[in-house]
Amino acid sequence: MFTHIRSNFCLFMISGSVFLLSSCNHAVQKSEEVNVVKTPVTVVPVTYKSVTSTVALPAVATFMNKNIIRATTAGTIEKILITPGEFIVSGQLLFIIRTREAMALDKSVLIDTSLNFNGLINITSHKEGVINSIKYQKGDFVQEGDEMAFVSEQNSLVFIFDVPFELDKYIPKNRNCNIILPDNRQLIGTITGKLPEMDVQSQTIRYIVKPLSNERLPGNLIASINLVKSTNERALVLPKQAVLGDETQTEFWVMKLLNDSTAIKIIVTKGFENNEEVEITSPGFLQSDRIILTGSYGLPDTARVTIIK
Repeated sequence: MFTHIRSNFCLFMISGSVFLLSSCNHAVQKSEEVNVVKTPVTVVPVTYKSVTSTVALPAVATFMNKNIIRATTAGTIEKILITPGEFIVSGQLLFIIRTREAMALDKSVLIDTSLNFNGLINITSHKEGVINSIKYQKGDFVQEGDEMAFVSEQNSLVFIFDVPFELDKYIPKNRNCNIILPDNRQLIGTITGKLPEMDVQSQTIRYIVKPLSNERLPGNLIASINLVKSTNERALVLPKQAVLGDETQTEFWVMKLLNDSTAIKIIVTKGFENNEEVEITSPGFLQSDRIILTGSYGLPDTARVTIIK
């Protein structure tokens, strides 16, 4: 009987030990689960849409034709009726010249008033445009044929833009293009031709773009023209913030969610990009896939995360 009691006591002690060890292991596992750090992140879905790859090239406004206003007689300038920068129309009075003959007449000599001679010659414009410069002042003496002013013909305004030689192949598909002004307004333009020689220093080909708008723009205005390189009707696009890269910017990746608490690292290849979006050319993603937008910086592969709204 004593032996039986001792055996029961031993079984009791063994069972207690097993229970205590099991409780300890459960407590340790529970403690480990509590101590797992999850990074808070936000996510975005995968988007497919039409994108266009473009390159912005500077363009400078210039007047192809400049009209020269010349004196039609010798004499002194009696009046100047224009100022630099003024827009003039065809037939507008610009200068009044007192002829040399009128200057030579003695005031004491009686002139036949029936001849209607006052010795004043009007100089008018032949085309509309903008006064670029005036070479004389009131009271100056001019000879017949002297250049008195230069007028930039408004209808000859074009934009000249330089195209790198390697991009010249895209010109045929960009005959109609958008001219983007410094205030972000856009004008429709047409490439009408190119200059016969390349720029020596930049090694670019100079093309002429004629704006279809009649808006009065100043010469030397710097705008830009977006040259379309390619168009993808169904491109995989992600926000630029979602795509990470190494220090040398040779390898890029995104963090994709496997489930609500695990994210994995996916190496990607970039295509077109702008200030907001990046096209992913490979690999392909499903529209149901979720990509980490914020909080992914520094995360390892197979990271523990928690989604925040």
